[in-house]
Amino acid sequence: MNTKNDCIDWDNLKHFLALSRHGSVRAASDKLGVSHSTVGRRIDAFEKRLGVRLLERSPGGYAITPAGEEVLAVAEQIESEIHGLERRIAGRDQQLSGDIRVTMVDALGTHLLMQHLAEFSKLYPDIALEVVITYEPLDLSKREADVALRITQKPPEQLIGKRLVTIYSAAYASEEYIKKHDLNSGSTARWIDYVKRSDDPAWVKKSDYPHIPSKNVFESVLLRFEAAKAGMGIGMLPCFMGDPEPTLQRLPPGVARPTYDLWLLTHTDMRTTARLRVFSEFIAAAVLSHRNLIEGRAV
Repeated sequence: MNTKNDCIDWDNLKHFLALSRHGSVRAASDKLGVSHSTVGRRIDAFEKRLGVRLLERSPGGYAITPAGEEVLAVAEQIESEIHGLERRIAGRDQQLSGDIRVTMVDALGTHLLMQHLAEFSKLYPDIALEVVITYEPLDLSKREADVALRITQKPPEQLIGKRLVTIYSAAYASEEYIKKHDLNSGSTARWIDYVKRSDDPAWVKKSDYPHIPSKNVFESVLLRFEAAKAGMGIGMLPCFMGDPEPTLQRLPPGVARPTYDLWLLTHTDMRTTARLRVFSEFIAAAVLSHRNLIEGRAV
């Protein structure tokens, strides 16, 4: 390797980590929020600095070399130490000011918590909220988010937090759709699915209408909600979305069933940060104020 005394650039390490993990310049650039050319330039500079080839280019993407594997192990250790330092420093912050990055699914923000987020912003004007909407579990240990409202049955062990409520769901359709379609055997009704499959999913078979096949796929629960309202089929929706909507009705027998738990999570190193503690307590109380709605008992 090159024996120059100049330090290795951490930005080059970050680009190497992203490319080695994702296997393509496009995916790495999307993850880092930079251009394709920046990723290529950083990798070239890193390899030139070390004097070895770290990644082999091919039409199918990038494959890590033996030298790259060695560098990757060290780079991941450095990354872990840097993120740990950032969390410990942030954890000493006792000021009710600064930024809070919160991750949640879209439906929680639009149908349950927006009024509470607005109230929090008014109560604490020096705290800026950044709400990241995603169905993917962001890595709190890498500061991809500070607080997570995560729908899961088993949160990661390195995070602290608590289970707030269990989200209940039921089958909903528009009044017109229910009148138009016989729900018995041979029905022309269709479920709205969220993942394209070759056959009907397990959740359909466990429903009160296992004989009704699925048609149309909408990955977002917001889109499934709108599709059900538009008369495209039957949607299995969270009760906090379906019950308040006047254009939707629960299908008989109208039973709401538990689906997933909602957890409020943050990293252990962040538990002493004042703004995160205040926000966590506030948003937990906000969620619990809607317990009856979330658990399908508000009808």
